Amino acid sequence: MSSSLMESVDVQVPVSVSWSLWSDVTSWPRFLHHVERVDRIDDRHFAWKLSLPGADKMFVAELTEVVREDRIAWRTTEGVHHAGVVTFHRISDTASRVALQIEYDPHGFIEHLGALTNLDSTLANYDLGQFQQLADETAARGR
Repeated sequence: MSSSLMESVDVQVPVSVSWSLWSDVTSWPRFLHHVERVDRIDDRHFAWKLSLPGADKMFVAELTEVVREDRIAWRTTEGVHHAGVVTFHRISDTASRVALQIEYDPHGFIEHLGALTNLDSTLANYDLGQFQQLADETAARGR
């Protein structure tokens, strides 16, 4: 059984700022609370360690598409099956929308429960809220 989630958040920073906060994959633990660490293997591959309710996960992911100020896509090459894309949308000169889409195969009781109860969506919304807070702090420093 494959599961997917799609969430988005509007932030009061231009696309260029949203992009710069997401473009370094190793910095994602700053705002994705379930991502404990991301270590660069080479230009396209990263080792991830996730800390999720009931399970820690480790996997290697490959960047499959990086289009500046538009999208970052990845898929796993080792470990759990997971693929995702984050896209950046201009709302105005000072605001942007960040959309996150993830496809994954839940394994085990806890992951199936998370998929069935929308816990995954709740966690994604929390993470996007953390990103929104980081974007707000970045905008405040820039003023």
